[in-house]
Amino acid sequence: MGKFVNNVDEFFKYCEENDVQFVDLRFTDIKGAWHHLTYRMSAVSTDILNNGFPFDGSSIDAWQPINKSDMILKADVPTAFMDPFTADPTIILICDVYDIYKKALYEKCPRSIAKKALAHAESIGIADAAYFGPENEFFIFDDVKIIDNVNEAGYRVDTEEGEWNDNTTFEGMYNTGHRPRNKGGYFPVQPTDSMVDLRAEMMLVLEQVGLEVILGHHEVAQGQGEIGIVFSDIISAADNVQKYKYVVKMVAHLNGKTATFMPKPLYGDNGSGMHVHQSLWKDGKNLFYKEGEYGNLSEMALYYTGGIFKHARAVAAFTNPSTNSYKRLIPGFEAPSILTYSSQNRSASCRIPYGAGEKATRIEMRFPDSTACPYLAFAVMMMAGLDGIKNKEIPIGPMDEDLFELSLDEIREKGIPQMPHTLRGSLEALIRDNDFLKPVFTQDFIDTYQHYKFETQVWPDEARPTAFEFKTTYSC
Repeated sequence: MGKFVNNVDEFFKYCEENDVQFVDLRFTDIKGAWHHLTYRMSAVSTDILNNGFPFDGSSIDAWQPINKSDMILKADVPTAFMDPFTADPTIILICDVYDIYKKALYEKCPRSIAKKALAHAESIGIADAAYFGPENEFFIFDDVKIIDNVNEAGYRVDTEEGEWNDNTTFEGMYNTGHRPRNKGGYFPVQPTDSMVDLRAEMMLVLEQVGLEVILGHHEVAQGQGEIGIVFSDIISAADNVQKYKYVVKMVAHLNGKTATFMPKPLYGDNGSGMHVHQSLWKDGKNLFYKEGEYGNLSEMALYYTGGIFKHARAVAAFTNPSTNSYKRLIPGFEAPSILTYSSQNRSASCRIPYGAGEKATRIEMRFPDSTACPYLAFAVMMMAGLDGIKNKEIPIGPMDEDLFELSLDEIREKGIPQMPHTLRGSLEALIRDNDFLKPVFTQDFIDTYQHYKFETQVWPDEARPTAFEFKTTYSC
């Protein structure tokens, strides 16, 4: 698996061999959403590939004003892959956004920001490569209904695996009774695991679009799954998250189901995260490895971890950027909200995977989730880590005990910091603590981002009464 083309000449040859009719340009906004526009193959020339495709940046949330709306999409040609879902042969190109007014990569383009983060690590002499391995969990539902009106609000999701369906009469089929149950979905075989063939199809399609797939399995919650793919450099890893989410959603859609990467769609069952493995390298050497130390982690790896923990409340504004993110980070559901590190221990926010030799030694940050824009999440964690290396931040730990057994008072007594409890808390932390981002993130971007999140997530969420509030306060 990997690249299908390496340069412009190979691109046109590949398109001819595959009878490509359309070129689909993909780019990512600050929410992490993929956008696209489609050109006829006959309209795509070497000049436009080299110089860029014009588009209107004012119609993308929190980007350009209408009086400065003209922008350019610059295609990263080696990212090309065939869209497996279109009726006509269509090739997808992942793009960076170029600012024609400043004649530079756009300061609010997440992919461009991630590129700048890697360049910064190299410019200060620390690393010339950064590798990231995200693990994105997801839910597959059969149906979703959403109500959000002035006088009513609610939702209902359904999956045949849900234990609430024990007494349901299904049209055209009988009720088998085989279900994972609450928190019971980790690795049961069929028929309890109802998604085997669906995940297999997803895995095969992921390979078609260039990802190297390792495994797939049912996750802990009802209707929850995960597919493991091979790590890559910071940009390719984020590109792969976008491709992964696209494929998972589309395969589910074409099978009459609906996939979501929402962190906590089910009350009382486990949520979905995006655990992120990461390491820094220089001159082909893994800077996070030192044989014989705890978990074979080098001093630099500990400082890097300490930097992420030091800035974790601000980092969370990017790694856990939805109000729903914090419904996952509550005790009792394997919530990785306790900011310490441990070898193999999944109750810590940072885990050191077991049995990793020199090439595979890495840290695994377990608190991020898939509502994050992957380019921003990876870049922010790396910038916090680099700041930790610069200031020699020592994280609390290692702690090998089951941290989920500790009470809140015990966590405080041990002096272990925690993740913020709300998106408001993380955004307020970002306002106070953002200097560590400044070498790469502009102040305008940071201000735009936090204002946008307050306006589109925090304030609308805080303004809405919930069913639970009616349940507990209506009769007061």
